[in-house]
Amino acid sequence: MRMLVRTVSIVSQCGQRLYSSSVTLAKKLQIFHPGKVEDDTFSKKLNLKWFIGMIFTRLSLIVMLLALVNGERNEDTVQPCAEVKTPSSVVVLESPVSASCTIREDCPVPVAPSVTIDWHLDGQALPSGSASNQSGLMSTIVIPNFNSTMAYLICTVRTTPPQIVGGLQIRAGYLPSLPQNLHCQTNLTTPSTMLCSWDPGKDSHLPTKYSLHTAIRERRKNFNYTLPPGQHHYSIPRSDFTWFSDMVLYVKAQNALGETTSVPVVVEPLGAAKFDPPEILYVRPLSKKYGCLRIHWKLSAHESWVHDVMNVQVQLKPAEPGRNHNMQTFERRSRPSKAIDQCLLSHGTRYVAQMRVRYRQSPWSEWSGERTGVTLESAPSGGLDSWMKVSGDHTHKQVSVHLFWKPSRQFQANGQNVSYVVSRVKQPGEKGQLCATVQRHCTFQAPAKASKVYLSAVNGAGRSQAKSIRIYHNKDYSVVTDLTVTPYDDRSLMVKWTSVDAPSLLDFVIEWIPLLKPDLANLQFQSTNKSHTSFIISDSIEPYKPYGISVYPRFKDGIGLPQTANAFSRQKAPSMVPKLRIENAWQFDVELIWDEIPLDQRNGIIQGYKVLYHEENGPISVVHAKPDERRVLLKDLNPMTVYEALLMVSTYGGSLNGSTIHFKTESFDIVFVVTVVSVIMVLIVACIITFVYYSSPRGRFKKHFCPIIPDPANSSIKEWSTESLEDNMPTFSSKESSLVYLSHVSFLDLPTKIQKEEDDCWLNRVEETSDLGESICGSPFIPEYCGSNSDSVPYATVLFSSPSTSPAPREDHSYLRSESTQPLLEAEDAFTPKCYQNITADKTKEEQCFFGSSDSDEREQVPEPNISWDEFPFLRALAMKDAENE
Repeated sequence: MRMLVRTVSIVSQCGQRLYSSSVTLAKKLQIFHPGKVEDDTFSKKLNLKWFIGMIFTRLSLIVMLLALVNGERNEDTVQPCAEVKTPSSVVVLESPVSASCTIREDCPVPVAPSVTIDWHLDGQALPSGSASNQSGLMSTIVIPNFNSTMAYLICTVRTTPPQIVGGLQIRAGYLPSLPQNLHCQTNLTTPSTMLCSWDPGKDSHLPTKYSLHTAIRERRKNFNYTLPPGQHHYSIPRSDFTWFSDMVLYVKAQNALGETTSVPVVVEPLGAAKFDPPEILYVRPLSKKYGCLRIHWKLSAHESWVHDVMNVQVQLKPAEPGRNHNMQTFERRSRPSKAIDQCLLSHGTRYVAQMRVRYRQSPWSEWSGERTGVTLESAPSGGLDSWMKVSGDHTHKQVSVHLFWKPSRQFQANGQNVSYVVSRVKQPGEKGQLCATVQRHCTFQAPAKASKVYLSAVNGAGRSQAKSIRIYHNKDYSVVTDLTVTPYDDRSLMVKWTSVDAPSLLDFVIEWIPLLKPDLANLQFQSTNKSHTSFIISDSIEPYKPYGISVYPRFKDGIGLPQTANAFSRQKAPSMVPKLRIENAWQFDVELIWDEIPLDQRNGIIQGYKVLYHEENGPISVVHAKPDERRVLLKDLNPMTVYEALLMVSTYGGSLNGSTIHFKTESFDIVFVVTVVSVIMVLIVACIITFVYYSSPRGRFKKHFCPIIPDPANSSIKEWSTESLEDNMPTFSSKESSLVYLSHVSFLDLPTKIQKEEDDCWLNRVEETSDLGESICGSPFIPEYCGSNSDSVPYATVLFSSPSTSPAPREDHSYLRSESTQPLLEAEDAFTPKCYQNITADKTKEEQCFFGSSDSDEREQVPEPNISWDEFPFLRALAMKDAENE
């Protein structure tokens, strides 16, 4: 007894410690109700069900210990301290539950004669209003809605601390759901079995047992098979069924609340068998029957004992892809030893045959292996659609014709090896044949005046009816405009265009060809009504591949001009990017080039190129290039600097960057820099000199560096016009020689007498003789002569001491010497003029000195010569001056 009390005390202490630790943990997690918490009410301290679930395991352990320890051992049995009763420990979910708790009088827990009993469900205190005390040691409670599939209901005594005196477990759920979809399948392999399975339906939340029940009607045998919980299928051994006897099968489901039974099904074991795929032995054509095949077959080896009639399904499809035949499927009832015939097939066509079998309503077997067979051949039938393109015009004697054709919907090849013949005549022969080919296109030469050719198909059984094809020549008609090609989906293109009204328009022909395979054998076409302005191309279109599409108008008298465009059904970034190369490099500019992307790696229409470049740790610059450009010029670069550059290529489907290249700009060219600086300095010096020249007073700078050379063309003698001389000229006899008027002689009037020291002014001040007579080069009097400017000869200017209108002075005339191109003075010396000697027949006359002074004071007397004034124009001018003074 002492041991029992000690054990109870230990268990109570354990419960108190668990209670204390739970309260402490609850305080840390802050899950108490706000406000004051009383220590004597456990239900008011914890209000979250999930937290109670954390300690539910430990609490259950304490309940079990209390049930075993807080009791009285009597004859090796343990009596609980309190007895908790309920009508059933398993109830329907969400139904009301009632329970009672009765404390025994000999309970070792110290209780008063009248004690308060509390109820807890899964650690959560139940409302006190649901419980009632019938006596001091008994309490009952009613739970109106039990919504847990499993929970522990315990009763406690309100002491310090509270003591658990009893409890029990309550489970809740539903009746088992009705098993559904019961079906069985027989396995014909050795050993044979019949596998049955079903759908358990909705979960009942309670442990459910299933059992399979079978009954053979003819033999009146029943079999029951109990399954472990959770198993919903069972294999019936071969000994419990017969092949051709009907069996009734059903399933029972049972739990604590009751049981349910499925709907019975009747199964014939052989009719529930799934046969192995049959074997096709061979496929042969029926003799003398076109379009018929005979199929011989059998079951597998371990199913060969079945000789009953089977359901057979046969599938036939043309072996050649693209043939205008649909797959045919038909069903027959046949025994395995009997062949199956099928007609209404295309003539001369190779078919691939497959079949499957089943017995009555059993599942179909898998498809058998393939076997091929060919129907009997016959001559081709139906028509061919054609399209023709002509190179050249009617002005040439011969034109080149490209003829394309394809089978129409009505065309039947009716043979395996079909060829095509193009001929000039309807009944072709060797002479009229233009070409014979197994392809669907042909190129031949035809006379420019030819109007039609004939096309026919040929196989081993015969020739089709020849089709007449008109030769359409090219016409300069343009009625198709605004052609656009857009993707319709990944394997089709939408073609749209605009047409102009034309009375002779027959239809439009849409032509397309893969640009990666430009052979004529890959060209395809389709004609459409003249009222249509759109067409969807769906034959042989692949994504990321380029196609060339053209739309031709076809008239009664020819083919008009086409509109052409390239398109992709779907685009993506290019597969590669060409490598950048340096074409030219300078100090500040670099020219980069690259190759064209191959057509098979573009994956779309190129939208443009971008060259991205930058120096180390510098900003990135971008230069754009058009789709047809293959070079860019990078400008305003820093000399002797390393740059990085890469090329980016873009399509409508994406962009791709190429590899990075490095390049360095050129350094400065010293010779170039020195040359440029020198030229700039020369220009600056020239500008300064020009400025000084024009800005200095009286041209001193010019006179200092560039002495002025007298120019007779700009001297004052030009001011003496010929008209003024003509007025003062004396009249001459008509017998005299014609006068030569000199208008290029100037006379200078000096206001004062020239001093002696100024007589030789030619030597003293050369620069003051600039205003002299003008050269007679180009003079109207001597037009054939022009003196050289480089080799000047002396000439003279006459100086008068008084005005030319005053009386003749007594002093001798003075002369100033100057450089000139006058031919008259070419023989004179370079400086002082010498006396001119008149050479006459009479040498006794006194010599006359016209220029300068003689070496002696006395003049040499020479006879006066007979002077011709035409030979000395300057002397003539002096004589005229003297005559005026007199």
